[in-house]
Amino acid sequence: MQRLYDFFRRHPTGVDTFWAVLLFGFNCLMLVASADVQSETRTLLEALVVAAMCLTVALRRKAPEKMLLLSILVGLCQIVFDVEPNPSNFAMLATIYTVASGTRRWASRTALGGALIGPTLYAVRYGNGQTPPGSLWQGLFVMGLLTVPFVLAWVLGDSVRTRRAYWAQLEEKAARLEKERETQARIAVAAERARIARELHDVVAHNVSVMVVQADGAAYVLDAAPEQAKQALETISGTGRQALAEMRRLLGVLRTGEQPESGEYVPQPGVEQLADLIDQVRGAGLPVDFQVAGEPRPLPSSVELTAYRIVQEALTNTRKHGGPDVGATVRLAYRDAELDLLVEDDGRGAQHELYSGGGADGLGHGLIGMRERVGMVGGSLDAGPRPGGGFRISAVLPLKSGQ
Repeated sequence: MQRLYDFFRRHPTGVDTFWAVLLFGFNCLMLVASADVQSETRTLLEALVVAAMCLTVALRRKAPEKMLLLSILVGLCQIVFDVEPNPSNFAMLATIYTVASGTRRWASRTALGGALIGPTLYAVRYGNGQTPPGSLWQGLFVMGLLTVPFVLAWVLGDSVRTRRAYWAQLEEKAARLEKERETQARIAVAAERARIARELHDVVAHNVSVMVVQADGAAYVLDAAPEQAKQALETISGTGRQALAEMRRLLGVLRTGEQPESGEYVPQPGVEQLADLIDQVRGAGLPVDFQVAGEPRPLPSSVELTAYRIVQEALTNTRKHGGPDVGATVRLAYRDAELDLLVEDDGRGAQHELYSGGGADGLGHGLIGMRERVGMVGGSLDAGPRPGGGFRISAVLPLKSGQ
């Protein structure tokens, strides 16, 4: 049964032609039966009307507007040449339905006008001499009875058109939402990989610089102070293991694109780990004055991570480019609606060119990464050389209410 239905859907014109042939055959039988009581000319006119009406049925879906005009023309010819209605006139029902279910509004309105006016003209034209005087209500009833099927055909066709338009709109909306979801997914993946790349840059830059400084110190005191050299080597070993662990986790995310069960990519340090970070920097030989103002309180994880990475990046570049005998200051201030962060050093001030992209070691990406991080949390960043030497980084990170 389903195959038969699918066949009919694939060959609509063939199905319509089949019904048109049946309708034509039925009308031909009626013409043959009435051929003895009417002239050959009248029979020929009726045969032409029947053929034209059956043609509108066969081609109603292939050329609906043209078949509508043909139906109107045939109907007018019937009235003009006094050809009485016959069963083939019901082909107008199929034509009106088809046109009303289409997308051409002018054709649909024309079909509605024909559905309202056509039966009335037929009732008036062929009701003369048959309706007794004074039976006005009977004439109105006949006109209404003839009009209702044609109007219902138009209403049914217009309902089908509305439903098709509704489903087409739903399909278009679903396709658009699917494309938007795919686009958003690609954007999210790209943004997450960019974030991981920044994490990787911070991890590598910080830990490798610590290892380089400790290795230089160990080489310098290897003969004179073996214990200090041993301590430096242990620091190098621990820092290297930490860097490898963090890089392995980050690169694993990049390879698989899957998020860990904890719901956060690791590592995710915050302001509470700043003390450990500064102790590590101090152990590498950089004096750092660290102070916290205000009452510490829980912060959004994005703000904490941003603050940690800014301090890490700033101290890493101070240690690498600040010159000998450089010192740094880190100030963290809790405000009502924001977190203020200040990192300064009293070095030779050469970082400015390096932060701006002038360094050969790619350090220009450090300041770019800082600005991206601060921008993601809606904050502001000010970085540049200090008057009298050194470099200064100031960041204001807003704290969203309710977090």
